[in-house]
Amino acid sequence: MRWLQGSVLLGALLAAGICWAAEERIVRFHHEDMTGCVACHQEGNAELFRKATSTACLECHRQKGLKTDFSAELKQLESTIQTAKPRQRAEGQGPGMSVPMYYEESRIGGEPNEMILIPAGSFIRGTDYRLPDEGPRHQVTLPAYWMDKYEVTNLQYKQFIDATGRRSPSHFRNRTFPAGKADHPVTHVSWHDAQAYCEWAGKRLPDDKEWEKAARGTDGRTFPWGSEFSIDKANTPVRWAAMYLQGDTTPVGAFEGGKSPYGLYDMTGNVWEWTASWYLPYPGNQRVTENYGEKYKVLKGGSWWDCSFYKCGISAPVFNRSFFNPRTKNDSFGFRCAKDAEQG
Repeated sequence: MRWLQGSVLLGALLAAGICWAAEERIVRFHHEDMTGCVACHQEGNAELFRKATSTACLECHRQKGLKTDFSAELKQLESTIQTAKPRQRAEGQGPGMSVPMYYEESRIGGEPNEMILIPAGSFIRGTDYRLPDEGPRHQVTLPAYWMDKYEVTNLQYKQFIDATGRRSPSHFRNRTFPAGKADHPVTHVSWHDAQAYCEWAGKRLPDDKEWEKAARGTDGRTFPWGSEFSIDKANTPVRWAAMYLQGDTTPVGAFEGGKSPYGLYDMTGNVWEWTASWYLPYPGNQRVTENYGEKYKVLKGGSWWDCSFYKCGISAPVFNRSFFNPRTKNDSFGFRCAKDAEQG
């Protein structure tokens, strides 16, 4: 059991940091040589650990000059296990979990979210380092626009359905959200639901370019807070795995250290966020796939749960994107709204 626990946690760490540190070195090699690496990175954490410690993967790492000794990381994680008391883990209050899970009363309130102005200018979009639909890395120039500081919450969405009579999300009971979750991001909403809320609030959904600039700023960083993953800056599957907990949404704005350069919260983790954009190739992208086109809407930001079943990869980086039928609803999809600058 001790070995299994260590395996799961080491897999989480590998997914969180070790593999990211190696990516700049991986990119030096021809893309065809990365096929096995990409397949590995698209697995869930436990499977990633198993593959990363297999003879074939270690030999590949040796040939490419990548890390092969993870003993120090495992020792550190074992120390984390020892210092996190069982009662702390059960209550979600151990290392990496020092944020409230629920609030008795709303901190955010039911009115549409406060917005932050994202200034006009250029930013770096995409990456050349990972999945084939995330690149090529290129520069985009946008006019100024407004973006919600937080993801739309359960309480805010309830104001909308009460005012419009729209059907409530499936996790609501008697048209209200679970107790203590007023400030959690609303989930079980389709793209159409998200668009309808934003229009009702006098806003709109952001496109994926606007979303990515608001999340990463102009310096091409990997995460909203910088280039190194941190377990305590976002509500991610890595964080839940380290605490032996199943995972869930957390109140919006709970991770102060995880804000984007413009001051937006939860741009990595918590819930995937619907955008206005269709799933289309980036300029210069040579990937051939039947999925490109005006069939699926893009979601950004990752969530508390990584969709390993869909092989969509580690979702924490801001350049990651997913795509789904706009009618899709589940417990890891939510949204925030945007607005043109002249409307502010």
